[in-house]
Amino acid sequence: MDSLICSAKGCRSQAVWQLLWNNPKLHTPDRRKIWLACDDHRVSLSEFLSVRGFLRDTAPIDAADRLER
Repeated sequence: MDSLICSAKGCRSQAVWQLLWNNPKLHTPDRRKIWLACDDHRVSLSEFLSVRGFLRDTAPIDAADRLER
C-alpha cells in the first residue's frame, strides 16, 4: 500500500486529512478534487482554499480511503 503524502509544497509527511474542493468557474457543482494534508498543514491548506471559495469539506482519511488509492 502506498503512503498518502501531504499536498503542501515540500512536505513529505503522511496525510491524515482530505480536503475536498472545486473551482466553481471550472468544475460542475458535484465535482470534488482532493488535496491531502498532514496535521501540520490542514489549517493552512484549508485557509488557502477557503479564501478562494473552493473548499467544500474536510474529512479524516480512514482505512477504507487508504485501500481505495
